[in-house]
Parts: sequence; structure tokens; C-alpha cells
Amino acid sequence: MEIAIIADDTKKELITQLCIAYCGTLSKHSICATSTTGAYISEATGLKIEKLLSGTQGGEQQIASRISFDEIDVLFYFRATTPRTENVGINSVEQNLLRLCDVHNVPVATNIATAEIIVTALERGELDYREFINPRSEYNIRHRGAPKY
Repeated sequence: MEIAIIADDTKKELITQLCIAYCGTLSKHSICATSTTGAYISEATGLKIEKLLSGTQGGEQQIASRISFDEIDVLFYFRATTPRTENVGINSVEQNLLRLCDVHNVPVATNIATAEIIVTALERGELDYREFINPRSEYNIRHRGAPKY
């Protein structure tokens, strides 16, 4: 599975704690994250994480693009819980990411409770249907000859 992680500065510690708690499960999957979030998690857990651009420099858009091409199977998106009035553009990026998850049937967690439910579903294999959708999945690389990126 391809897991993408984005966390606001106020949520980086929380997402890192989640990754520490479920390191064994997450290590079986490919993870990408925005730059600073990926560095926090990687340093704390030793997980191999593909670090994209920082969120403000386009990392969120990189993840959105991957969702559009069915290359992301799960999104952990821990957003700021206080309303942001200073930059309307940030809110539209958030809305676009969530809309894309709806369109492409990508499970998304915006809080710790939902994230734990998704991680335990991963442990039990309940999200394996995503392997048939994702062109970068091992299933499709083996069975359909999809190009390996």
C-alpha cells in the first residue's frame, strides 16, 4: 500500500506518536510525506519515507496529484484545528485534497481516532482492494505489466 502523510506543525508530534505506535505495520508499506513531517517521523521511527516538498512549497499538491492517478491508497492528513483566516488558498488546498479522496475512494484520516482505525484495517488486510486500483501496486506490476516508477 502507498500511504501519504501530511501534518500541520501543531500535529507533527501526534502523527509521529501514531507512527511510533504502529511502526511494525507501517514498515510493511510505502510511505511518502511532506518534507518536515517525513523527517520527524523518519527520525523517530527509522521508517523509510519518501520526502516530498514541504506543504507550503507544493508537497500537498504532489500528494493530490498522486491521488488523482490512483497512486495513493491511504492519506493521513492531520490538519490544524484552528480556523485559518489569513490565507484562503490553504483552505482550498485542503478542500481539494479531501475532494480527491472522495472521488478516488481513498480512505483519509484527519484525526488520531480515524487513523488508528485505518491502521488496524491495514493490519487485517481490509484495504487490500486498493491493490487492484493502484497502478503502482505489486499486484499490478506483476499481473498487468504496469510500469514501475
